[in-house]
Amino acid sequence: MDELVNAPLRKIGRWAGDKVIILALFVLIIVISIINPRFLSLQVLRDVALQNSTRLIIACGMTFVLISSGVDLSAGRIVGLAAVITASLGQTMEYGRRFYPNMGAVPIIVPFLAAVSIAGLLGFFNGLIIAKFKIVPFIVTLGSQIMAWGINLLYFDIPPNSSQPIGGIKSSITRLGSGLIPGLGIPIIIVIALIICGICWFILSKLRFGRNVYAVGGNSESAMVSGIRVDLNLMGVYTLAGILYGIAGFLECSRTGGATSAYGLSYEFDAISACVVGGVSNTGGIGTIPGVIVGVLVFGILNYGLTFIGVNPYWQNIVKGLIIIAAVGFDIRKNIRRK
Repeated sequence: MDELVNAPLRKIGRWAGDKVIILALFVLIIVISIINPRFLSLQVLRDVALQNSTRLIIACGMTFVLISSGVDLSAGRIVGLAAVITASLGQTMEYGRRFYPNMGAVPIIVPFLAAVSIAGLLGFFNGLIIAKFKIVPFIVTLGSQIMAWGINLLYFDIPPNSSQPIGGIKSSITRLGSGLIPGLGIPIIIVIALIICGICWFILSKLRFGRNVYAVGGNSESAMVSGIRVDLNLMGVYTLAGILYGIAGFLECSRTGGATSAYGLSYEFDAISACVVGGVSNTGGIGTIPGVIVGVLVFGILNYGLTFIGVNPYWQNIVKGLIIIAAVGFDIRKNIRRK
């Protein structure tokens, strides 16, 4: 009799353990809404999505890296470099203090391709060193983080700019970050972020490359024995991540209407946190794009919601840290149960 009663309870407990982050998100929304009912409005939802659209794209790139059993500490600085490159090439002709005073008008595709290409090259550099020289990703990406920041500072300091904030971004660029889809009232940048999420989901779920990423992250030796080119797949992972960081940097400049060398600071830690909270295993081989979307929403709603009800920002950091620790703890428990 006890077994008949306990079996459903164990199933409910396992289900709750697997869905704990989603449940925590709903609880968080309910608690904040009770304190301030104005939190439950379309405007708030749109603001949260708008503020976290670029972070979602960065988290998608980090998802590939973490699933492959790696880590990328250079993500934030690559985003910052891409934003500065976008801003420097995307100014209007009428702006009084242009980065390139003698440069003529260029189409929007030029700053986009420049930002994405340089970010992709830095990602490829990470993957090449990790795959060919067998150096742990933590060390390689820590080094490339410092390198990307140095490149950004040198570029940002080119006369006549001399490390001044870059503004005067043309409307064709800023429209992507702050404009709305006509007739729908939905920010364009949110739609772009969701399309990129859909593409990343398709790659991970439907393409051979995605299956290889899971295999490499689950057990690289077994993947190699089964005929998978581990080195090529790792280079592909970090290159793709770099491209996504470049897109995020372009859109960050678009969203804010400018750029400084401080852009991207600690974005990699936000991305890693969102991935871990969203169910991406810190040991590799496990993770989904829908889970990462939930993870980004958890931190987005947490930051916006606690500020909305007037909670001290220092307490917000404590809460975020506890959520990360709890998420890793649940991840370890799920892995033990699977084994």
